Formats: sequence, C-alpha cells, structure tokens
Amino acid sequence: MASILLQTPALHAGTIPFSRPPTPGVHPLQIGFCGLGAMGYLMARNLANSFKSQPPLIVYNRTVEKSQKLLAELGASTIKVADTLNQLATECDVIFTCLANDAVVISVYNEFAKALAQSPPTKVKIFVEMGTNYPALAGDLDRMLSSFPHTRFITSPIFGAPLAADKATLVIAMSGDYRSKKEVAFLLVPAVGRKVIDLGENVEKASTLKLIGNGNLAAILELLGETLTLGEKSGIGQQTVYDLITEIMPAPAIISYGKKMINDSFDGSVGFSMDGGIKDSSHILRLSAELNCPMPAVSNAHRSMITTRAIHQAQVVSGTQQWDIIDESALIASSRVAAGLDPFNSKKGTAVVREE
Repeated sequence: MASILLQTPALHAGTIPFSRPPTPGVHPLQIGFCGLGAMGYLMARNLANSFKSQPPLIVYNRTVEKSQKLLAELGASTIKVADTLNQLATECDVIFTCLANDAVVISVYNEFAKALAQSPPTKVKIFVEMGTNYPALAGDLDRMLSSFPHTRFITSPIFGAPLAADKATLVIAMSGDYRSKKEVAFLLVPAVGRKVIDLGENVEKASTLKLIGNGNLAAILELLGETLTLGEKSGIGQQTVYDLITEIMPAPAIISYGKKMINDSFDGSVGFSMDGGIKDSSHILRLSAELNCPMPAVSNAHRSMITTRAIHQAQVVSGTQQWDIIDESALIASSRVAAGLDPFNSKKGTAVVREE
C-alpha cells in the first residue's frame, strides 16, 4: 500500500536540481559578496535579507560608496563592509563575485589567491563567479584556486535584467564541483533567483550557456530595432509595431527593451551599458569563431552596438550627449541613422505618411 501513496513534493522541486545539503553545524556559514554594480547590488541586498538571523553579509566594492549605501539601507545587523579583498577571502566561507569584465575578474581573483597563499584555508571555502566571462577564464580560475587546500570554485552566471534581480526572479546557470553547487543553489534560490540550471562539473559550461543566451538576446534586440525603425519610417509608427510584437511575442526582454527603444530611454546608468553589450557580443563571436559556428545575427547586433557607441562618443566630444552612459537598447540608433532618422530622439523622425 505504501508504494502507491503520493509523495509530498520537495519545497524547491523543479527549481533546484540538487537534494538539500546537510544542515549547517554549530557555526553558520559566513557569506561574502564582491561587486555591487547594477545587478550585484540588488542580488547582495536580497541575499542579505534572506538570512538576517545569520552573520551579516560581508560586502566589498571598488568604490566604497556602493557598500556604504547598502549598509545604510539594511543596517549593521545585516551588512558588514570589508575594507579589502583579503578580508573577504579570509573571513568568508562562500564568496560571490559579480564583476564587470574578464580583466576585473582576473585582478580580483589574483588578490584572492594572494590572501589564500598567506592564510591557507583550514575548511571548505567556495568562490562563485556570477558575471558574464569568456569560458576559458573559468578554467583558469578553477586551476588557480584548486591549488589551495579546501578551496572550490564554481561558475554561476545569471539571466535577467535588473528588474528581475530586484524581484529575485533570475535564472541561474551553474557548473563546477557538485557539492559546492548544492550548497550555493540553496543559498541563491529563492533569495536571488527562481531556478537553477545545472551544467555539470566542467566549470566552463555555465559561462558557455550564458554567452549563448546573451547572443540570442543581442540578435533579438537588433531585429527589434530594425522593425521599430521600419515602422516609424513607413508611417505605421513604432508604438503600433511595438504593440503588435508584444502581443504576439510577450517575452520580458522584448517588452522591457522595446519600451526603452520607443521611449528613447537610453540611460545606461540604470540599465545594462552598451560597453557591457559589446563585451558580451565580442565573447560570443570569439567563441563562435573558435567552434566554426557562424552567428551572423549576433555579428549584425555587434556592428550596430559599435556604430551606436561611436555616435554617442562623438556627442560626448562635442558636449551634446544626453546620457554619460548609454543602455544596450540604444543600438536602435544604428538602424535609425541608416534610415535617415535621428539616433536618440524618435520625436525628430521624418516618417513617410502613407496615403489612403
């Protein structure tokens, strides 16, 4: 009889592909977070709020103002500001990093390595990189960190915009040491994200999936920019085209990025910067070349992003720019200029009005 009884579903069934790790011992885990950018700040905030009964989250950011802002928002019982990367590496059991680019990742992890060499760990210590990096870098970091006793490294890039980070609905890819992934997955879901995708023990695989996902987004943004521009130039109007697209393809990225395009909301300081988009598309095209897998749609998006950055930088030189940092959605400027329209102000359009 017992064999046919229904089983109560696990709390995180379908969202975390691992069984729950063992109950922590007498001393709870000390968590650290490095990199409080547009995404990192929101993730660190949510992570800190998720275990207020635990030791305060230790945070570090290159510019201390971001750390102080988080401390002011959550209080000293929830946030502790680290003065150095050495402090983060030596005091924490799990260290999350969310960094801007590969060069910054290398610099930060070299500092971690120096700290570990001076104070070798006596118990398990897990480093988790959550940014968008070239896959081979993950392998380099894993080899470097695994040379220290009890030290583990996993990659855990995230999918979603700042709004998803704010609402803790990110999708999280994960690859590396199995036991470390299990521990980290239950820290991140539901505190930071809604689902974990396990890519196995090869640390490069999660970074690879992240690039594939971002390549898909870049291509979508390019096509979205082209179609909205055609709608404006043809006299249909970009708002009408946007309404149609979001009606038949209501994906969150299309809705949010498309809204930025039609409203000329290109402030990259509150979104994802164009430099970040170019960095990601450069990684994607490098990977596709190494694997002999052409991606012309991503190539077109990459060209549009570089064109848009050039237009913006010319405005910066002349002192006529509206934003100091432009959002990735501004790549529509390339299509607009090619069609004879203003790059960043759709209200100046020269639309063709169709006769009935």
